[in-house]
Amino acid sequence: MSKIKNQNSKIHTAGILDYGMGNLRSVGKALEAAGARVIVSDSQKKLAQSDVLVLPGQGNFGRAVSTLEKIGLMDFVKEWVVQGRPYLGICLGLQLLFERSEESPGIKGLSVMKGTVRKFRSFKSKYKIPHMGWNQAVPLKNAPVQRIVRLKEDFFYFVHSYYADPMDKSIGWTKTIHNVPFFSSVARGNMIATQFHPEKSGRQGQLFLQTLLTKYYF
Repeated sequence: MSKIKNQNSKIHTAGILDYGMGNLRSVGKALEAAGARVIVSDSQKKLAQSDVLVLPGQGNFGRAVSTLEKIGLMDFVKEWVVQGRPYLGICLGLQLLFERSEESPGIKGLSVMKGTVRKFRSFKSKYKIPHMGWNQAVPLKNAPVQRIVRLKEDFFYFVHSYYADPMDKSIGWTKTIHNVPFFSSVARGNMIATQFHPEKSGRQGQLFLQTLLTKYYF
């Protein structure tokens, strides 16, 4: 993976939370290529020294919550986001921000945003579940973050069977269609979360990460 020239002279540290879910190596390499110094850890002390907390992940919502609680980082992540510190959630790292998921009834998420993570209903044969592969993420013109980052409509890589349905629609940044239109990324303050995988999205994914590091977070 080629490194994109970082226009910001200061190198910031991205702390990737290691809770055993997701391809941490790919995420780390993508962030390094975008100009970040990367640490991968499940240590609250080490992660607290990061400039931006990264929560990736693929897998089951309930299992992720259970694991984060077991290693004592559930409250740490919630406090980080509530305090307005830079946060990047990828795939499951987006879904966990919400109150609940249809994947794991009765399990409470981080609840820093109101809403439910819903399962795709396959009532049109051309839309397969899981939603896997390249699809367009279309920026919403009225999204506050779009005025700063100016993300262009482009294709990103997706792997998921569930999508976030926030009560506050103003947090939506991009929309994607797979059977139904859904928010493929959300943003509020220093919190950015994507349903797509920037680390699997080639040069466009690298540019997306670099833009966050140099034009949005810092």
